[in-house]
Amino acid sequence: MPLYEHILIARQDITTAQVEAIADGLQSFIEEQGGKVDKIEHWGLRSMAYKVRKNRKGHYVLMNIEAEAPVLHEMERKLRINEDVLRSMTIRVDEFSEGQSAILIKRDDRKRRPGGR
Repeated sequence: MPLYEHILIARQDITTAQVEAIADGLQSFIEEQGGKVDKIEHWGLRSMAYKVRKNRKGHYVLMNIEAEAPVLHEMERKLRINEDVLRSMTIRVDEFSEGQSAILIKRDDRKRRPGGR
């Protein structure tokens, strides 16, 4: 089965629990269709480079997905309908990277530094 990395950005004014519910809903949909979600990373509320639908920040979620193309097309259609999702992007990859993503590694390094910045 093909491998995909999927990132979605949800509105800033929804709760973290609602963002996790969106990600869990996508995961259950993919698994019902015979696919597999290898990893879900919640990157938290982050600033965006420019406003998207009057939002300066967004909740970012990264998902590593193993599924067929029709499953992803249906997932993306559902995300376009969802008003809480500002943007999403899916990229086909040859293999998943091991460990944490660069965003989480950078955040962990920042927490370990004296001064916290």
